[in-house]
Amino acid sequence: MSEILRVEEVTKTFDRFVAVQGVSLSVEEGTIAAVIGPNGAGKTTLFNLITGILHPNRGRILFQGEEITYLPPHVICQRGIGRTFQIANVFPRLSVFTNVQVAVLAHQRRSLHFTHPAERLAIREAEVALAAVGLLEKAGQVAGTLSHGDQRLLEIAIALGTEPRLLLLDEPTAGMSPEETVATMKLIRRLAQERGLTILFCEHDMEVVFATAYTIMVMHHGRILAQGPPEVVRAHPEVQQAYLGASDA
Repeated sequence: MSEILRVEEVTKTFDRFVAVQGVSLSVEEGTIAAVIGPNGAGKTTLFNLITGILHPNRGRILFQGEEITYLPPHVICQRGIGRTFQIANVFPRLSVFTNVQVAVLAHQRRSLHFTHPAERLAIREAEVALAAVGLLEKAGQVAGTLSHGDQRLLEIAIALGTEPRLLLLDEPTAGMSPEETVATMKLIRRLAQERGLTILFCEHDMEVVFATAYTIMVMHHGRILAQGPPEVVRAHPEVQQAYLGASDA
């Protein structure tokens, strides 16, 4: 397998607070990788750096061998990195279908088109993305009326509409019931396999992480404490002391 993402000695500070300090990691193409760590460990900041929402003070980020460190988010998305957020980020007053259609049109750079009405564009692509997450039957429903779990699925469909090679999922099962969590992680594994997606996710549920990820990276106080297969990370003494044996609170 080839490397799809490389983060090299990345540091991000906010005034005097060091959110991410000298982080280096590697993600192989076609794998499912996880980032874990206590609240405030720097996981979301790291995701924001990879997707261009934030820029590092030092270090660099490479995607498919090309540096993307200081590119804006929309360009990084065009390059093939999709993203979901801790809190579902959808247009609540638009239909489920339109939420995905807008993402597809933006990715295709067809948001403005003078010869075809926008509602006639990207229909097939939006339907395929919705079908992939099981929401096609709810395509006409107003997004804000969906259950929390379905809004999380809609966000994944929106990300799929941008045709990512690498998909970052920020706590994809947050707020879900145990049944929804199992179904969502099963979906994520299926999407990775069927679409050849590489997935990098952060998650607090350790059962979910160790049952899903091929590689786990542990963050603590903004640093990478350990990185490797689940069995290696689970046995790491510093990880056990700093996180696995501690509360998430």
